[in-house]
Amino acid sequence: MARPKEFDRDTALQKAVAIFCDHGYDGTSTDELLRGMRISRQSLYDTFGDKRQLYLEALQQYVADSVGDHIRALNSSPSVLKGVEAVLQAFISNIAKSTAPGCLGIGATCEFGVSDREVTALIATGDKTLQGALERRIGEGKAAGEISADIDARAATQFIKATLTGIKVAARGGAPTDTLRGIAQLAIRSLK
Repeated sequence: MARPKEFDRDTALQKAVAIFCDHGYDGTSTDELLRGMRISRQSLYDTFGDKRQLYLEALQQYVADSVGDHIRALNSSPSVLKGVEAVLQAFISNIAKSTAPGCLGIGATCEFGVSDREVTALIATGDKTLQGALERRIGEGKAAGEISADIDARAATQFIKATLTGIKVAARGGAPTDTLRGIAQLAIRSLK
């Protein structure tokens, strides 16, 4: 008779996300995962498969959660500019709460580029979802006169996504919260 699991799968997965955020795939050992997730080697294999399968599941969860958070913030206000600002500010607030502001999405892109089809597909799916939501809201802002009519919605969306990436990398490099907030404010002003 099989023994019941002695850990919560979702909690263990969130711990794996945090470990991979801090160290990346190659920088994380299986032993480090076992310690951090507080599970046995057999439980890792029985529940998640191997390290790679755990990484892919952690990345998928991270991307889904992150994109979902961004879209909720984006739609949190009838004002498009306030929605975009909410995305940037929520992002900064989450960074400020973290002791090591790593990003599994950016880390995966930097570590794998486009050399790993499964990783690339997970990142691309999240990117496409966020891209669509941002483009839609920026288009609404242009139609309402809140965003300058001469701004290209696709280019503005790419700029906002690049700003999010830049903020995360700057935070990882030790930039203070005030600096990150200044970057966000400049990005908002660029849409007017």
